[in-house]
Amino acid sequence: MGDHISKDEFSATDVRKDDISEDRAEEAAKRAAKKTVKKEPKHGGKGNAAVHRMWTAVWMLLCAVLLIQIWGLNQRIEVLKERMDRLARIAAQQQDRLEELTEGPGQDGAHGTNGAPGEDGRTDAAQVSGQGIVGSQGFDQNGQKNGPGGQASASREPDAAHKVYLTFDDGPSANTDEILDILDRYGVKATFFVVGREGSQAEDALRRIVEEGHTLGMHSYTHDYDQIYESVESFAEDFEKARDYLYEVTGVESTVYRFPGGSSNAVSHIDMREFAEYLDSQEIRFFDWNISSGDGGSFLVPVEMLIENCTATIKDHGTSVVLMHDGTAKSTTLEALPEIIETIQAMEDTVLLPITDETSVVQHIQWKSEGQEASDYNR
Repeated sequence: MGDHISKDEFSATDVRKDDISEDRAEEAAKRAAKKTVKKEPKHGGKGNAAVHRMWTAVWMLLCAVLLIQIWGLNQRIEVLKERMDRLARIAAQQQDRLEELTEGPGQDGAHGTNGAPGEDGRTDAAQVSGQGIVGSQGFDQNGQKNGPGGQASASREPDAAHKVYLTFDDGPSANTDEILDILDRYGVKATFFVVGREGSQAEDALRRIVEEGHTLGMHSYTHDYDQIYESVESFAEDFEKARDYLYEVTGVESTVYRFPGGSSNAVSHIDMREFAEYLDSQEIRFFDWNISSGDGGSFLVPVEMLIENCTATIKDHGTSVVLMHDGTAKSTTLEALPEIIETIQAMEDTVLLPITDETSVVQHIQWKSEGQEASDYNR
């Protein structure tokens, strides 16, 4: 009976056990809370580290972009320096050539005088278009700048192994003034084969072409193949309308012509030699081309391709007639023109000129009969 535990003792034992359990549970809860408190800063630290790494990556990326931009600017600066050096060399070469030519024939008119009105009182556009211009400087062979209307004091073209004639078809357009600005910037004279566009803007452009010493050529009035090439009579009607219109607007009579599509076009059902003979009867010379920029289509040709097309084969010709187009949509032609000019001006023994009475013709077809003066039929 000594082992007997009373109910009171049993209850006390249970109470002590419950107290112990509660104490343990409370301690366990405290330990768990401490662990949680300790872990939270660790999680916060990882988050801060991730944010820090993200910002570091962003700053590194921005630095990389900045370095790339700086590198690109340095490259452009180098290109500009090279271009300025090249222009300086070109200017020096042209000045030397000018000085050489000014030592030639004096102002005694040994080579004749351009810009004189003809028997009908008209002035020949080929004469007032800058004949006698030395290279691309815009001076006559006596070292004098061209006077009003682009008149020069002599008709003799400068001697050079390679003569280059930049020509622009289909104008005037919204781009004509910018083309003229570029040509003026480089002191270059060119040839514009224009169509019969009327209106004050077009007429102002035509007058500016003549006044700044460029050659004004005809490219038909309508540029309507079916109408122009329907017959010799319809061709003559269109031609006379174009010639009269240009004279009415500018006061000069054009003496050069370019067939729409060229003399080798596949549109006309009439032998193109008949049209060539008609022009000859009117004392008009026609010019095709032996270098094409390729900008005559409806799509834009890349600037680099235009430059290559216009300059790659110049050394293969004594006379290079370069075909380009003066059209509102020809934006890449405008972009390429400065470098085309710079590239040509940098070539040795090469000059840029407008078409004149002395220019050797470049024609795609053989149309003169035997015994007549042969032309330079270069494609």
